[in-house]
Amino acid sequence: MVRDGACGTMRPMSGFFARLARLEAGRRPFVLCTVTDTGGSTPRLAGAQMAVAADEQHGTVGGGAFEWRVVQEARALLADPARTTAEVDVHLVRDLGMCCGGRMTAFLQKVESAPRVWIFGAGHVGTALAAMAQRVGFEVVVADPRAEWAAPARFPSGIRVLDAEPEDLVRAEPPAPADYVVITTHDHALDEALVRKLAACDLVYVGLVGSRGKWARFRKRLRERVAAAALDRVRCPVGLDIGAATPEEIALSIVGEMVARRRGVDLAPKPAAPDPVDAG
Repeated sequence: MVRDGACGTMRPMSGFFARLARLEAGRRPFVLCTVTDTGGSTPRLAGAQMAVAADEQHGTVGGGAFEWRVVQEARALLADPARTTAEVDVHLVRDLGMCCGGRMTAFLQKVESAPRVWIFGAGHVGTALAAMAQRVGFEVVVADPRAEWAAPARFPSGIRVLDAEPEDLVRAEPPAPADYVVITTHDHALDEALVRKLAACDLVYVGLVGSRGKWARFRKRLRERVAAAALDRVRCPVGLDIGAATPEEIALSIVGEMVARRRGVDLAPKPAAPDPVDAG
């Protein structure tokens, strides 16, 4: 229960938190706005809360110009990958022209689901990548059609491991636009098929384990079926250039690149290899 400022009435908050739970279940980011301090005459007291998503809001911090200011700051926070918190501290008359004579402070905190990474391929690189990605806060899904490799016992607890054909999985459960994908299967033909399906999906990150020569051959075969701009978004060779050689080092380079994308760092385009003479 919370108390409204003017009349002191109490109202239930269970519906408010149920809406927050639905936002989280839908992996929709939102900003939780909490009135932390008030002085003088104000429409709400400290503790009042409101949630602001990209296209909806729930609860109220008082309405009027103050709430409008908070909503605008919340939407700006959602659009800025570099920030997770903000504060709105205003005098209602002097700063906003409201009739109330007090001041209000609201603390804003962005609430986001852990970014999800799909790792297609449970070989040595995929296994190392899954563990490392989980440790830095990614929700990890690993898929491999080879049952002996797609064994949950090979991975840390909490990683979703699927003994499934990656192409079937992409059709049944396509990654969301905010998801990350790393393709590192045991089969070049499967790698190419997955690039063809996923490159055009406008995902936040698509990485392919392979050499520049492999990627040049893929591009040559795919360019009549996939737009050049979509192929340009694929990171291949995937990962930051740190001279990685072992599976663990390669995983580290990939995780570093995913974290950079997550934090809004501009990643330089991967240099293109010249077209191969044959189609490979």
